[in-house]
Amino acid sequence: MSRSLLNGAYYVVLDEVYRDTTVPIKKKNIKKILQFRAAVRKRLTPLFAKRLSQFVGVLNEQKAITQPDKEKSMKMPSNNAEETALLGMDDIELRNIQLQFPSARRFSGEAACTEVRVRTDRGDILVAVQGDRNKPAIITYHDLGLNYASFQPFFGYVDMRALLENFCVYHVNAPGQEEGAPSLPEDYMYPSMDELANQLNYVMGHFGIKTFIGFGVGAGANVLARFALIHPKKVDALTLINCTSNQAGWIEWAYQKMNTRSLRSRGMTQGVLDYLLWHHFGRFPEDRNHDLTQMYKNYFTRNVNPSNLSMFIEAYVRRSDLGICRNADTIKVPVLNITGALSPHVDDTVTFNGRLNPNNSTWMKISDCAMVLEEQPSKISEAFRLFLQGEGYA
Repeated sequence: MSRSLLNGAYYVVLDEVYRDTTVPIKKKNIKKILQFRAAVRKRLTPLFAKRLSQFVGVLNEQKAITQPDKEKSMKMPSNNAEETALLGMDDIELRNIQLQFPSARRFSGEAACTEVRVRTDRGDILVAVQGDRNKPAIITYHDLGLNYASFQPFFGYVDMRALLENFCVYHVNAPGQEEGAPSLPEDYMYPSMDELANQLNYVMGHFGIKTFIGFGVGAGANVLARFALIHPKKVDALTLINCTSNQAGWIEWAYQKMNTRSLRSRGMTQGVLDYLLWHHFGRFPEDRNHDLTQMYKNYFTRNVNPSNLSMFIEAYVRRSDLGICRNADTIKVPVLNITGALSPHVDDTVTFNGRLNPNNSTWMKISDCAMVLEEQPSKISEAFRLFLQGEGYA
């Protein structure tokens, strides 16, 4: 029993017992000492019992709070049961906690897009419009295996919403690349990269756009760069991610040829899927973000038309060199050239940067990522905002 359970009065009694029991005892005093000890024991026993019962009660109460019943512990609680149990606890640390169970990762965008079919000289293409058409235009163009839905998470990012209040975004889809697109006819002649760039003239004419800001990724960046070379007065500025300025090398050509054959004959095979993941994320993407990689795996498998994608890949692998040089003909509009440090296209962007005018171009390499729009949206949104401010926007 702890001494703190006794009050001061009993310390005095114990002190007397201590003095009487530590001095030499004479035979004539033994009877007196025994009587005194019996009196002390009689007075202290009820107090000890009371304090002990209080202490045991505290222990039982603490045990009831911290330990669940055996019957309940034998069952796995459901999500709702866990949430109810935790929110019902009285601990002050848990009172303001709200349990949130994550949903599956998917393409999403809070801002609604209006899909419009635009007629061109090579068939209709789908354009998704986001924002007020009376405001300055931003035209986006996607990469291989994707469509305008890949831009929605980025343009729905919190730092981009305030910026986009001053713009209208036109998401252009390459022929047959939108979700749910029917297979193109076998005799359909898919447009070349220059012809895809020329289709932007039909988009501008349909919506009455005089000039625009280009925002492209991969193959889409190459399309926008070609359009800016031919029509520099129609482009105010370009933001290009993983842009390639030269023609395909032998290794890329061989890989893409195998991919197109597999897509036409067997659909989305594991080999094509691995190549698309490498094209967008570089090596070992699951080590960086397993959830994001799994989302894109499911998207490539379920939402991409294999035969249409094979035509787009074949057009991209047959691309011609842009034919630009820093000291001669080059892109005249301001260019923000971006890549990820882990992207397989870093060298291509370095080559492209060496062929641009350094007075109106900027090269950026974002660390710890390959697919910069998904992995580092805050850095890209800040760079894009500063780039537009430097050009007199926002």
